[in-house]
Amino acid sequence: MTRRNTKAERLKAGKSLNRHPERVSAAWFQSGGFFDAQDLVQVKYEMLRHVKHEGASKADTAALFGMSRPAFYQAEAALEREGLAGLLPRRRGPKGAHKLTAQVMEFIRRRQAQDPNVYARALAGEIKAQLDLSVHPRSIERALARKKKRRTPPP
Repeated sequence: MTRRNTKAERLKAGKSLNRHPERVSAAWFQSGGFFDAQDLVQVKYEMLRHVKHEGASKADTAALFGMSRPAFYQAEAALEREGLAGLLPRRRGPKGAHKLTAQVMEFIRRRQAQDPNVYARALAGEIKAQLDLSVHPRSIERALARKKKRRTPPP
């Protein structure tokens, strides 16, 4: 059995597959050669290059490459700040357990010392009542799993 690993599959796995390649109307992306409208990083780079080196309007260029003006400005800032790596897609949303501060984790630790069988849902309720902080029980479960994983010595 042969294993398929097309460029589109690799782009999707790397989170850089352009979800709307049909919106890219720049002529050089239509030829099917070097330029690939499915490659989001390439589309963003060529969009920025078109403005910088060809002097094209930002709004018109964003539309030509199937992007919004805010997406153009975000890509421009990311390229300026981080270079080409800045054009790679990033995970959206919070990057960590921002509500589970050291104070909250200490509260959980003390509460578990009192009752080792206390459930995350009960902990969430107690955190809300005593610390006036709304934390989802699943966030507590993930934090405890991370903590347990760090403590467990490798086999």
